[in-house]
Amino acid sequence: MKNIVSILSIAAISFAVANFAFAGKDKGDIVDVAAGNDDFSTLVAAVKAAGLVETLKGDGPFTVFAPTNEAFAKLPDGTVESLLKPENKEKLIGILTYHVVPGKVMAADVAPGEVGTVNGEKAKISVGDGKVMIDNATVTATDVGASNGVIHVIDTVIMPEG
Repeated sequence: MKNIVSILSIAAISFAVANFAFAGKDKGDIVDVAAGNDDFSTLVAAVKAAGLVETLKGDGPFTVFAPTNEAFAKLPDGTVESLLKPENKEKLIGILTYHVVPGKVMAADVAPGEVGTVNGEKAKISVGDGKVMIDNATVTATDVGASNGVIHVIDTVIMPEG
């Protein structure tokens, strides 16, 4: 019960942070919401380079674990630039679709274990010490609403194994 209270407290705080970050923005689809926040400019550029804009503007619903620009900056020098090249489009698609879970999963519904991603691989969700993680990324804000799903903000780009 203590863990559930902790998770809900984190979710409430994260929701307040997320709503502050997106205050005054007209909530559109996932791409529109991300594009409306400067902290996601690298993610939006990657989604465009991968040709996933129309998919993520689709009906969904989708749950997106969205890395910030700071998360992308943690990657080794030249990684982002390399991934944005046309010859690396398939690899970029694999990475980006690893950040997407089918369906709309709100913070209150998150449970420890594995979750299937759109790219077919499973990511590990863990809860402990007052934080929620997906693989090696910490969820820093939750439940950012979009017309076709939800965004949870993460501090690290997660990578599929394959």
